Amino acid sequence: ISAADIAGSAHVTIRSLQLAFRRHLGSTPMAHLRRVRLDRAHQDLVDAAPGTVTVGAIAARWGIIGHSRFTSLYRAAYGVPPSTTLHNR
Repeated sequence: ISAADIAGSAHVTIRSLQLAFRRHLGSTPMAHLRRVRLDRAHQDLVDAAPGTVTVGAIAARWGIIGHSRFTSLYRAAYGVPPSTTLHNR
């Protein structure tokens, strides 16, 4: 999903979309989408039974490509690697 996809679905220009996100959420559309995906992945990690799913599968489910990228984003947001969340339910 790109900012152009979101703007097109909302029938606004990309610039209008960016301004609205900045005004109402204090973020860009893509940063907000990244945060929503990360939050959903975090909830899946919390809810998962260890051994039934992998960190990579959860990241892929939410469109986060690359294990190292996901681990980096996750650690920055939650202070621990995603594997710790998965294994310490």
